[in-house]
Amino acid sequence: MSFFKKVFGNEKKSAASAKERLQLVLTHDRTDITPAQLEELKDELIEVISRHISIEPGAVNIDIAREGREQRLVADIPIKAAPRRGR
Repeated sequence: MSFFKKVFGNEKKSAASAKERLQLVLTHDRTDITPAQLEELKDELIEVISRHISIEPGAVNIDIAREGREQRLVADIPIKAAPRRGR
């Protein structure tokens, strides 16, 4: 039984992963943004935002999400905790 689980157990996980990758490729194709351009955009956003607030550049995630017929640029930018100012 464990052999079959090993062989077929990750099928749903693999299918979901493949579907997600395909959706990402299709989204990039529809927006005409290459992965290199998306990476460049990420770098520029990190540079600009870092001028104003302290962020964790290694944890920034930029992606294009599709909801129905709409597409959105989604940025997940973790902010470092800043010391509070005395009032």
